[in-house]
This record gives sequence, structure tokens and C-alpha cells, in this order.
Amino acid sequence: MPLATIYSRAQAGIDAPSVIVEVHLSNGLPSLSIVGLPEAAVKESKDRVRGAILNSHFEFPMQRITINLAPADLPKEGGRFDLPIALGILAASEQIPLQALGQFEFFGELALSGDLRPVRGILPAALQAHAAGRILVVPEQNAEEAARVKGLKVVATRHLLEICAHFNGSKPLSAYTAQQITTPPVEMEEDLSEIRGQHLAKRALEIAAAGSHGLLFTGPPGTGKTMLARRLPGILPRMTEREAQESAAIQSISDGGFAIENWGRRPFRAPHHTASGVALVGGGSQPRPGEISLAHNGVLFLDELPEFDRRVLEVLREPIESGHITISRAARQADFPARFQFIAAMNPCPCGYLGHSNGRCRCTPDQIRRYRGKLSGPLLDRIDMHVEVPALPLDQLNREPAEKSETSAQVRIRVENARRLQLERSGIANAQLSNREIDKTCRLKP
Repeated sequence: MPLATIYSRAQAGIDAPSVIVEVHLSNGLPSLSIVGLPEAAVKESKDRVRGAILNSHFEFPMQRITINLAPADLPKEGGRFDLPIALGILAASEQIPLQALGQFEFFGELALSGDLRPVRGILPAALQAHAAGRILVVPEQNAEEAARVKGLKVVATRHLLEICAHFNGSKPLSAYTAQQITTPPVEMEEDLSEIRGQHLAKRALEIAAAGSHGLLFTGPPGTGKTMLARRLPGILPRMTEREAQESAAIQSISDGGFAIENWGRRPFRAPHHTASGVALVGGGSQPRPGEISLAHNGVLFLDELPEFDRRVLEVLREPIESGHITISRAARQADFPARFQFIAAMNPCPCGYLGHSNGRCRCTPDQIRRYRGKLSGPLLDRIDMHVEVPALPLDQLNREPAEKSETSAQVRIRVENARRLQLERSGIANAQLSNREIDKTCRLKP
């Protein structure tokens, strides 16, 4: 049959729109052309596919081969279409049966030897394939990621020959079985009990965790601001299945890729103060998620807040309020979720010792005003809680506490109970309540 149709998916932000790979063989001078708005990596696939087919001991058709990636107005990028293109050529040249391919979706980059290499963005594609009722065929390294979607049948393969043998019936492949993953207990993470003193700051951290409020710690160096911030994920409520899938899907399309050990763990992102606006919100000619999206359903921590470029900080204003970011480019637009819990830390002045008992601060009022002026009023207004973290006396730090401090596991129980009540009452956390809901729920008497 000179025409074959194979199903796959492109990557558009966190979405995975369907792509139909049509392969047509016709008489004429031997050639291979790819149409349908392919990027450079897709155009180069013709050489990878040819080498993989020949090195897998199949015949490469000596005909005019036209490959259409539909829809034509959707940009196609990466090596994910290598496997569907190769299977389309083999099906169109009747080297594998075409009938069984219609219930599958295929992804994978081919090596010249025919080996399959992993690709990015498998989890968003797996979610869409499950909704479409199809079986997913992916490289073996991507199988665990795809298997995170419950109810989806996943077939893992290492080589073009393996998947062809499966469809020829000579050596069928069994469905991949997902690993059992248990979220590490709170005790394995940085624990709140390790911080001495700072009871007010700990209480503020608990309130912020319960209501998903933004939090700004202000205090001299060495008072535990960063330690407190790093212990916030350990007291947040456990992730739901949907939250885990959302966070993993964003990881999947990022440069770092999906890491199975992070499944079900709240993200904690702490970019350096030299980070650019693109690093923070995402961007690029082929839009990738930034730090605020990688922190989705988790924590975004900005240490030394005034040291960030003011223009970089200003881009946080809309995502903090809306919970998503839209990146627009001339050729395309991408939407990424960005519902994170914002926490920041800063010194009270350039030297950091304003108000310290040692009296070491030598900053002038003008220097202090300029330092604090780096933070705009609209940004500070979007941070719900502002808490001072004072320096503790040395003898208090050296002395063993009279009572054992609460662990993160103990605090998390209270946080989960408080969050459960909020969800039962209004379906959202307190920080996300509208003005009308606040007036209804939190009536304050004058």
C-alpha cells in the first residue's frame, strides 16, 4: 500500500496536540521530502531514518517518498517523529502490516543503528493519548514517565527491530508495568526541628503553608531565614495525583527532563539573584518553562530579594496573582501554569545589620532608602505576610532548648487539617479567595 498513516503528537507549551504522519510512496526519482512546518531537527530526521531502516536490515524504498506532518500550520520540533516516520515508510512499503498501527501513538528519536533514544515531553503526550484511547509506544527510557498516567497502556521498546517484530507478530512486546513509588517521609527532608528559636517565624511559616500565602522574611544575616524557607516544602500538604502529574509534565518539557525520584514531591526552586527575566518566567524561540513554572504546585524562593534586577522582579506580579504565564513570540504562543507559593528573604539594609544588637550597621538613611526602593509597592502588596526574623542572643543558640522542637511531620498534620477545612469551605486555599469570598468568610468587626 503506497500510503500509510501513523499517529504521534507535537509539543506546544504544556500541551501535546495530535499530529498525523502521512507517508506516501510514488513513482519518480528516489527522494524523501518532509512537509508540514518541520523545524531543523525534524528535517534532519530523513538521514537518521534512512540509516536506522538500513541498519535494521529492512529495505529503504527506492521511490519518491513524501511525508506530511498534519496539521500543516503547527510547528514540529525535535526528534520525536523519527519512529513514526520510519514505521510509516515500512508500512507504506508493506514491510510491516498497517492495520494494527491505528490504535497506537509513537514517539522516539532513532540512532543510525536503529536504537531508540528518549525524547522530552512524554508525560503531556501520555495524558492526551490516554484521553484519545490509544496505546503509547515509547523508548524504554521514557516508559516509566509515560506509565505515571493511570489506565494508559504503554509499550516500551529499545530498537526499531523490536517494535517491527511486535507488529509482524514474531515477537510481541508486553505492556510496561509501572514501578511502585513511595514519597519519601518528611523525616528524610530538612526538618523544622533543626532550627533553634525563631518561634514567631516558625508560626508564620505554618500559617503561610496552611493558606498558601506569600511570605517575606526580613532580618540580619545568620538568623535562619534561608533555613526556614528550605523547610517549607516539608510542611506543605502532600501532593494529589493531579498535582503530581501537572508538576511532572512541566519537568518533562524542561531542559532538565523528568526525574522519577521527584514524583509526588513538592518542587522547591531557588534561582540565584543574577537570574534573568527569561530564566525566571521562561521563553526562547521554542518556549520553555522558567523557574516560576518549574515551581508550580511547590515553592519559589528568592533569597536576597533586593539584589535581583528590578525588571526581573516586576515580571512576577502577574503570575503571582493569576497562577499562569503566557509567553508570546512572533511565530507561536505558549501557556504555562505557575501556581507557586512565593517566599523571599532580605536583609534590612545593604550591610544587613540595621537594628542588630551589636550596633555594627554603618548604612546611611539614603543608602537604606535606595536599597529598599529596589522593591516596588505593587510587588510587596502581592506578598501576604511580612515577618521580621531577629538575631538571637548567642547564649540562647548555644543552650539546649527546654522543650524539644516540633518536627516537620507534626506541623504538617496541622497544616493538612487546616487546608482540608479551607477546601471543604470554599474549594480553594485562603490565599486564592476573592474579595467577595473574604467579606463573606472573614467578617471583621470595626
